[in-house]
Parts: sequence; structure tokens; C-alpha cells
Amino acid sequence: MNRSRLHRSNDWFDTPELYGWLRNAALKSRGFTDAVSKGRPIIGICNSWSELTHCNDHLRDLAESVKRGVLKAGGIPMEFPVMSLGEYNMRPTAMLYRNLMSMDVEESIKANPLDGVVMLGGCDKTTPGMLMGAASADVPTIMVTGGPQLKAWWRGEELGTCTDCRRYQNELLAGRLSQDDWIDLQENIISSPGHCGVMGTASTMAAMAESLGMALPGNTAIPAAHSDRKKLAEWAGHSVIEIVKRDLRPSKLLTMRSFENAIRTLHAIGGSTNAIIHLIAIAGRVGIYLNLDVFDRLSKSTPVLLNLKPSGQKLMEDFYYAGGLPAILNELGNSLHLNAPSVTGKSMGANIENARIRDDDVIRNLSNPINKEGGLAVLKGTLAPDGALIKQSAASPELLVHRGRAVVFEGHDDMLNRIDNPDLEVKPDDVLVMRNSGPLGGPGMPEWGFLPIPRKLLKMGIRDMVRISDARMSGTAFGTVVVHVTPESEKGGPLAAICTGDMIDIDVPGRRLDLMVDGQLVNQRLSNRKNTRSLTDRGYMWIYAKHVLQADKGCDFDFLRTL
Repeated sequence: MNRSRLHRSNDWFDTPELYGWLRNAALKSRGFTDAVSKGRPIIGICNSWSELTHCNDHLRDLAESVKRGVLKAGGIPMEFPVMSLGEYNMRPTAMLYRNLMSMDVEESIKANPLDGVVMLGGCDKTTPGMLMGAASADVPTIMVTGGPQLKAWWRGEELGTCTDCRRYQNELLAGRLSQDDWIDLQENIISSPGHCGVMGTASTMAAMAESLGMALPGNTAIPAAHSDRKKLAEWAGHSVIEIVKRDLRPSKLLTMRSFENAIRTLHAIGGSTNAIIHLIAIAGRVGIYLNLDVFDRLSKSTPVLLNLKPSGQKLMEDFYYAGGLPAILNELGNSLHLNAPSVTGKSMGANIENARIRDDDVIRNLSNPINKEGGLAVLKGTLAPDGALIKQSAASPELLVHRGRAVVFEGHDDMLNRIDNPDLEVKPDDVLVMRNSGPLGGPGMPEWGFLPIPRKLLKMGIRDMVRISDARMSGTAFGTVVVHVTPESEKGGPLAAICTGDMIDIDVPGRRLDLMVDGQLVNQRLSNRKNTRSLTDRGYMWIYAKHVLQADKGCDFDFLRTL
């Protein structure tokens, strides 16, 4: 046998045991009659396709493009399924299972004779789950995402899921949209395969993969239905053979320079708050500690350049035609680590040197940003000792410094039961607070942070107010919403001590979030509190409850980090 000693799969096939002989026989039964003698690398196509995850239900077709690239470059493609996480269908949240998916990816790669891997993801948690698993398995890997949906059109207006769903739901509740209109909108809001066509979490994490150097240049914005998406997938199949030859593993790509590039990119695109949790988790898998201060420091020196919903007006399809992520990265220029490595085998700088902005209304120049500071800000104070997040680029400027009376909900069910009650005592300048929605309290830290405006205030014309929780918020959402309050209430954080009527101060420019209650009284209230969540004593949920970390540590399992 003549397989290259560089090939990891050699340990499976070049062995005197009977199973080595049978593995070769099985390859030959599939038509790869010369696979062993020529020493062709075996490339896994790690596919999160599922009909339960509509964002990913076109990935089987995309896998065929990857296979073509692998075969043309002399490799043997082998597609295999992994868990598929969809935010629409999974209850209470796909985030509850992100770590489980990462373990599925890691163990599937490690247990099989794979020399390299191309991963196919799309919906919000599939991309970070795959990147976490790949980082732990540490086999040469390229990430390919499924791409965003095409623009949706409704009554002459361009719409993007689900920023505009949320906007129109407010109008429905306010009585300014009929039920027939709402049904008609439902028929039109999703126009093609792919993930949400705004800068939601799926789009953001595609950008994170590309800016980390784990995806090919241009991966982020190509629409799912565009032929260029298949061309990129074929390119990935070809390119993975090269990174196998170079032994270019995730541990060599995921450096501190790469993470700082991703963080700057996150701020420049007005990306999802969820990305902070995911980047911290990915970094922890390769022994890099990212704290919230790094995110906030880089936010202050990184402007928002992308005019995309929910921070702007355009959609992902516009972003692609305006130059895509390479154009943003080129405009950021020397604020990035241009010598950071990537899956092309070239540096970040080499990848983007010829990229240009083709529409400066969609991608702004540094001299004309959407916001002078990055899209996300980290708040700390007596209400969030370990930090909280706000997407300041999608918030109301007049509410970024605000003092208001707390209106407290004990959890998601309590909020749903009372938020539209005409007897709810609430005014526009109050602060809506929801607890018991964090990693343990949810459980899984669901995307409940976009608390609805009470119907009676919507009817008054109110469209935003300060909202605070230990939950997450969809990247498609908008408004003055503070999320990821840490420690969460279930862990005994100060959020558990708030009572309706307490005053809360938020100062985004000053990066403060404070509960205006004497500390001694807060401690007394906390000492009298009772846990509200009792997780199961079996299976995955038992593991989750025992080992999940808080949001500022990426909500990963403690035993999966290498710090």
C-alpha cells in the first residue's frame, strides 16, 4: 500500500488487521478501485441538512458541488450527516443543543478515516456548532454556509426574514394591519432556500467563519439560490485537498489575530449579539480566552459600515452585489491583522487585496459610516456584574441613556400571560424586565430577549422601550434591548432581586447598567429567593445542567474547553 504518511486515514487502511482489509474492500465496492494504490485523501462532507431545518434543506444539493470539487482534485468524498439545529422548530431553543451538535461533529470526524472535512451549515446554531466541533477535532476543515434567502417582495416593499416579520407584527397588534394582510404577508415573506436575508445570527456566523479564515473569501453573502454558491462549494471541495497537503488545521488558523479580525468584522457589519457567545466558545476550544472587554475595546474603534437590516435598510442580496464581506474587510484595511492565515493557504490580506466596494450605499466607506462605533456594546454595573450586551446600532438613540421604573416578569410564560393585559401598569418610559431565561433558567438561553411592546402602548404609537433579560435575542431583532445579563437570575445574579417599581439606569455611552437599589437590600432579596427551574436528572439535559457555563464564558460545557 502506498498511502501518504501525511494522510490521517492511513491509520485505518494501512493496517494488518482484518478490518483494514475490509475497509479497502468497502471502498472498492463503491467504485474507488484505485483508491488505495494512489493514496487519495478521504474528505468528509459534514452535512447538517434536514427537512426540520428549512434554512438547511438545500444542503444536499450543495454537497454534490463539494463532491465534484473533491473528485476533480483527486480526493475521495464521503458525505455524512450530523445533528441539524433549526431555531424555528426546536423548543425551547436550538441553543440548548449547540454543544451537543459540536460533540456530534467532533466525534464523527475523530472516529472516521477523514483526512480533511468540508462542513455544510446554515441556520443560526449549525455554523458555530460545527466550528466548535471542528476546532476540537483539529482536522483540516473548510466551512461552507448555505447562503441567505433572496429578497422577499410584498406590496412593492423589499422584506427580509425576520426583521420585517417583527416590525409588521407590531403593526398587527396595534390594529394597523388586518388579519388578512398578516396571512398574505406569511405567503410572501420567505422567497427561496437559505437562511434569513438580513444580518441575523446565520449571516453573522457566516461572516465570522470567513473573517476567522475558516471559510473561503466571498462565502458570507452569496445568495443560496445563486449559481455562485455552488461554484464556491466546488471550490471548497478542491481547496480542502490543498489544506490537507499543507496540514492546515483549525489550530493553525484560529489564532488570537484571527479572533480579533472576527470581532472587528462583527462590529463593522452590525452583527448579532449571539456571535459574542459563539466566538468565545470557539476560542475556548483552541485554548484562547476571549473576555467581554476585548469585544468592547474593539467596538469603540470600529465603525459600522454595512447598511443592512436590522441596523440599516438593505438585505443580504444587496450586500453580495455590493462586494460582499471581502469589500468590508478591505475597507477596514490596516485595522485588521492582514497577516492572519486562512483556508486558501494565503493571508487575509492576500485574500482581500483586490476586493472593492461596488455600491457605497450598501457598504459605506470609513469616511461615511452608519455609526462611528461598532454595532455591539458591553454593559456592566450592579445589575450585570459580569456583563450584558446591547446592539446599539439597532437601538433608539434617545433611549441609550435612560432611567426607568422596572416592570418585572418572572419568565417567558408570565410575560406572555400579562404583557397585553389592559390592567398591566406600564408606561412608555418604564423598563421591561424578564428573568429566568438564561442558560439554566430557560433552559438553553432562548431568544426571548426581544420582549414585545405591550399592546396598549403599541396603540399609542410606542415602538420601542428599554427591555432587559438574561435571555438571548435573534440577530434579526431590533430596539433598545439588553440581553445576556450575567450572572443569570437562576444562578443568583442581581436580576433575580429586581422588584417591579425599582429604578434602573442604562448608560450605553458610559457602558453602565445599574439597579438603583441599596446593595444590602439586594443581598437580602437574593437570600430569600428560590430556584424556579428543576432540570431533568437523566440524559443530555443532566449533562447540560451540570456543565454549562454562563454567557460570558460562551455557554460551552466546562469539560470541552481547553483553557
